[in-house]
Amino acid sequence: MGCAAEVISLADVRASRQHQALRRELHERFDQWLDQVEGQLPDAKLTLAQVSETILGLRQALTAGVAQTMVAHHYQDELCRTHLNCETCQRPLKARPAVPRTVETLVGAIALERPYFYCRHCQRGRYPLDDVLEVHTGRLQLDVHQAAIDLATEVPYETASSLFGRLSGIAVSSERLHTFTTQVAQGLSVLDVAPSRDEIDQRVARVAAGRFRRPVLVLGIDGAYVPSRPDSARGRRPGQARYRARRARWRHAWYEAKGFRFYLLDGDRIVHLLSWHQVQSDDDLGKALQQIKEAGLIPEDTVRLCVLGDGADWIWKHVQALFPDACQVLDYYHCSEYLHKVAYAHYGHTLQALEWVEATLTRLYQGQVGAVLGGLRRMQPTSDEAAKAIDNCWVHLHEHRRRTHYGTFRRGGYPLGSGGIESSNKFICHVRLKRSGAWWYEASSNQMLALRCAKYNGTFDQVFARYRREKMGA
Repeated sequence: MGCAAEVISLADVRASRQHQALRRELHERFDQWLDQVEGQLPDAKLTLAQVSETILGLRQALTAGVAQTMVAHHYQDELCRTHLNCETCQRPLKARPAVPRTVETLVGAIALERPYFYCRHCQRGRYPLDDVLEVHTGRLQLDVHQAAIDLATEVPYETASSLFGRLSGIAVSSERLHTFTTQVAQGLSVLDVAPSRDEIDQRVARVAAGRFRRPVLVLGIDGAYVPSRPDSARGRRPGQARYRARRARWRHAWYEAKGFRFYLLDGDRIVHLLSWHQVQSDDDLGKALQQIKEAGLIPEDTVRLCVLGDGADWIWKHVQALFPDACQVLDYYHCSEYLHKVAYAHYGHTLQALEWVEATLTRLYQGQVGAVLGGLRRMQPTSDEAAKAIDNCWVHLHEHRRRTHYGTFRRGGYPLGSGGIESSNKFICHVRLKRSGAWWYEASSNQMLALRCAKYNGTFDQVFARYRREKMGA
């Protein structure tokens, strides 16, 4: 027992000595940095702004020095390694002269001088320290990538480049930001940006706490138009370099980004769960919904599922196929637009038109859709325009009559309007993609939409972890 105690004590002593040595080195670094700060501060009375600006300009000299000292302390064995076995053929390798390298991280530029091993038989080289530290092959490390992409998903690339340089002290061009964004978003699917079933269950449980009825889970489906340019606009036209720059010869277009959003109703508050928006066909959207359902992400047994949409046939086709037991609600305000068109076409912009709309909407709210349909049939159109508006409204209401029991829906706690999916269109699609002079290639817009969905789904770190694994695996 005495020997064991003595061995443990010696180990503790060695660890303590190493710790004290590290702290002495860090204190020396800090003293050197303080000398730099004092050398740059003016002799006159200082303002808070001057102190802040000076320290901010030198902050990375301190943080990078601290990081470099800690690496040298904790990885001394790797820095001094002289022998290594080849991973492929297991031949013993001798260290070649150390190779210096400087990498950029969020805490500053870190200089590494590490041994290099090369197997002539396999023709493969290796830096063991790089493997241990998970150093990325490029100069800018992955923490810089993540912070820069996080900013680029909120503001245009030029603005993001300028802001990132000012805030971090690291220069990243707008072109490099675009490349990073493309690499991270490459191949993302709805399941890659969706939260896990456990996370969704936790959010449902928080909303359900203390309630008698199961919470309402709303699925809103809609589309939002985004500015797009054709793939033919890429690159330079043959011989273009011989001429002065000309106005682009391609024609822009507006493509529909179809999307859906799952969210919980907590009184007057919306609790977001999952969004997915892409420039895609309705069949692609249906496949994404099917992936969500098959993955078991929607807890249909603990919520009351409600699907809310406008009159588009493609929406209800997928809803009927995937969620036939859900409560289906036709957007009340979309329905109101049809009735207003009838009123203005038939009565003109008069008080009578407004009175007719209010009375008809009241009947709809009370569940008297049959009376409304009958009233539309009895109307005598005053013009061809009125006849067309009346006919369109009748067909629309008749087709969706079982989705218009608004009074019953309201008493059940279900929403009547599509504000939830409209706001999703706004903060995911419009805020980033609809900017002055911005015209997106379809692939680029979908990549940006996927990242913004991940960000608002709370899975941006999960997406970047996937990117990190791919980079480190490569």
